[in-house]
Amino acid sequence: MFDGLNRRVVSLWFPKLASERVLRVRPVEAPFALTILQSNANRLYCLNARAERHGLHRGMSYSDARAFCPDLVSVPVDLHGVQRFQHVLSRWATRYCPWVGLEGNDGLVLDVTGAAHLFGGECGLLNDIRQRLGRAGITVRIGVGDTRGAAWALARYREGVASAGDMLGALETLPVAALRLTEQTDQALQRLGLRSVGDLATAARAPLARRFGRDLLMRLDQALGNQPEDISPLKTPPHYGVRMSLPEPIGLVSDVMAGTERLLQRLCLSLNAGQVGARVLNLSLRRVDQESQHIELRLARPLRDAARILPLFERGVAEVDAGYGIDQMRLEAVRVEPLPPQQVSHARNGSHKDKLEDLVTRLGTRIGIENIQRFLPADSHIPERSFIISPAAYSEPGGVWNSAKPRPVVLFPPEPITGQGARPPDFFRWRRMSLATGRATGPERIAPEWWFSDDNWRSGVRDYWKVETKQGRRLWLFYTPQNPGWFVQGEFA
Repeated sequence: MFDGLNRRVVSLWFPKLASERVLRVRPVEAPFALTILQSNANRLYCLNARAERHGLHRGMSYSDARAFCPDLVSVPVDLHGVQRFQHVLSRWATRYCPWVGLEGNDGLVLDVTGAAHLFGGECGLLNDIRQRLGRAGITVRIGVGDTRGAAWALARYREGVASAGDMLGALETLPVAALRLTEQTDQALQRLGLRSVGDLATAARAPLARRFGRDLLMRLDQALGNQPEDISPLKTPPHYGVRMSLPEPIGLVSDVMAGTERLLQRLCLSLNAGQVGARVLNLSLRRVDQESQHIELRLARPLRDAARILPLFERGVAEVDAGYGIDQMRLEAVRVEPLPPQQVSHARNGSHKDKLEDLVTRLGTRIGIENIQRFLPADSHIPERSFIISPAAYSEPGGVWNSAKPRPVVLFPPEPITGQGARPPDFFRWRRMSLATGRATGPERIAPEWWFSDDNWRSGVRDYWKVETKQGRRLWLFYTPQNPGWFVQGEFA
């Protein structure tokens, strides 16, 4: 691809990436460390410079660290957040070259072959990287070489630039661990007296291959340039967005809906090609005065059917202030989910389900789609644990409501009433009402689930009664024989 040019690779190592990600948002003027749970013990994962000056180090147990440094500030590490931040840095690094790959969970590798002259040479390129990362508060160590392995070794063991064509000269004094070897292989080589890359390069290859396998010599050859090693750039995620500029400004709702329909048709073709459906859509309407109006549509299910989506925009479009007119429209699928093709036949009729999902979407635009919830059955005989509440847009109705005894429609925290004995009281007061028992059905004994710690069930077993009062109330009462008392917990319809 780059005939006549020596390949040059830049390795960027961020030794404090995880902690600096947190400190950029919430600065701490004290020793700081991120912790991680390993082997049932809290250990330090990433530290700032202040913590290291107190003698703390990565892998140290948290209890020992607090003994050394009582002022230590710590939070658990968010590994997914660190990974996202590393991906952000990889996209930023494409300003220097198109070939940017990840190096572990705390580094990047760049193939800058033929690109360094755009920044005034390698020196200018490296200075620009340091300055920009320094302003962002990110510590970086940089290694440059003809190979990925050489750049990796220099970034982590002796920051510097290897002369073109002389990888052995740059690496020969570095420890063998700089070849990206496993800890076991590194220790075994140390015991054999092969402590540096130079020692390993001059040793007989056949005995090493028999004892350590091909991986050891492959790592050595990759670092010295005798065996190629590719850099795989991250795949750019697909972008689902369409835009339309108008020759004349528009302002009527019918015109805006017609433009939205054209955008939807184009967008749905892209969604169909990617076999995904939109969950969140954003329609941006730019006015002639450069102000923009935004309409967000959160769908109850992933969709790519323009005919179904279009009517759901009507309410939002009707509320738009067009001002002196709209001259540009942009529609973007902000969030998408997989939606594989489905078999369609005359025997399958999903119209009722589709109408329910569209209704949830319409209501969600007014009150928030997360506020439309459904009850789902749960496998528990404890009344308050026999169901879960889930957003209707992110769950499917499922399961069977199995109950040997009837359950009240309304449940609430137990409310004490006055009563004596194991049978429901003839007269009692509840919520400032004087009630008289007409008919009582029970008892149904329910024992607490011993594998859950629940303060509400510390009184032991409960004997539930269905009580119909003479005043018309149908209540669910229970009695606690181990700690005598009466309570009301529900009401039947």
